[in-house]
Amino acid sequence: MLLHVILADDNIQRVRIESLPETVDELKTILKNHLTLEGEMVIQFQDPEFNNEFCNLTDISELPREMLKLKIIMSDYTLDTGSLDTSSGSSGETSSRSKHWPDPFTIPSFSYDIELKLRRGNEAYEKDGSLFTPTNDVKTDILDKVGRAMYDFNAYPTPKQVEDVAKALVEKHPCLKEPGSTQGWYCWKFSLSFKMRNLRQKYRIAGCPELTVNRKRSAGQETRKMKTAKRAEINFLPDFPQGRTPNSFEEERITLQDEVKKKKPDCNLIDSLMGRSFALRRQEIVEKEPLVAEVESRWPALFSERQIAAEFTRLVAADLPKSFLSGLDRHLPRLLELYKARERCDTKIHSLLESLDSEVKLQNRRSAALLGLPYFMKEDPSNFIKFCERTI
Repeated sequence: MLLHVILADDNIQRVRIESLPETVDELKTILKNHLTLEGEMVIQFQDPEFNNEFCNLTDISELPREMLKLKIIMSDYTLDTGSLDTSSGSSGETSSRSKHWPDPFTIPSFSYDIELKLRRGNEAYEKDGSLFTPTNDVKTDILDKVGRAMYDFNAYPTPKQVEDVAKALVEKHPCLKEPGSTQGWYCWKFSLSFKMRNLRQKYRIAGCPELTVNRKRSAGQETRKMKTAKRAEINFLPDFPQGRTPNSFEEERITLQDEVKKKKPDCNLIDSLMGRSFALRRQEIVEKEPLVAEVESRWPALFSERQIAAEFTRLVAADLPKSFLSGLDRHLPRLLELYKARERCDTKIHSLLESLDSEVKLQNRRSAALLGLPYFMKEDPSNFIKFCERTI
């Protein structure tokens, strides 16, 4: 049997198998082996009952017994945000940042010859305090390797972050301390700052989206807004997957819109399509700055509770509900103490704390802390806290 398999707009392959397997999972295994794919996948087939439009395959009996045209969507993004991994995979996704700035910063290893020179320099420093004076080539290689490691976490590191890297460099290799300097890393800090500027200029010329979006402002030209990542945004404007363009995403975006409108949408398919289209969505939001109504019209799934949390994870590599609850738990004891101090003059707070006495579960303590805030701050509860119905 001959299968016509669509992996992407520019990647369509023929797969010949002896016969159809008995289950969808077995078909997935066969396709993974023939096409060298990894990870979870969604298989779609042309349903003759719906004018040959692609539908998700849930039962192998739904497939016709002749030549088949299948479409594969790799589910390379899941809502298991405990360990976000957006590195490149078989689905053609480009790598994007998945971790925050480390504390402390880990200095990368250098080439063998430089590591050998630094090792001997560190031994000499421990022996008699002598310093190693790197040649221009050695210093350039060190700055280039450290600068690229910094760029992997942030294209625009703060002065404090650059300073921390300079400190980490001389702590790991004390022979690189500057003679006559009290800190020993002051000049390294400025050298790393210049290196980051050079790297940004190099990547900007190469067409890196998060850098080209930062338009320069010069005399006599129209003033343009400078767009840079916020403090926590680590995937401000990621690259498109290799071989993909905004036009090539349109079919998937329409599929996503149609899926959201269904009475029982496929959450796994929506997760996958939203993850794959993240670069397109960020380009539209950052560069075009559309109204919220326009974003909701084009990306309705983005306004569900599930996808708000998922988009937050894609953008800042953190679990939104987990981050919120952990922050709330840190302040729980103090909040409840403040409520107890005011319960005598506030009947609402008193009733909240009374209900809490009989139920000491963590979830109840969290609820009491949140519900008591408007009364403690003397605000209208109807405007202070909004309750939304669960959607997708």
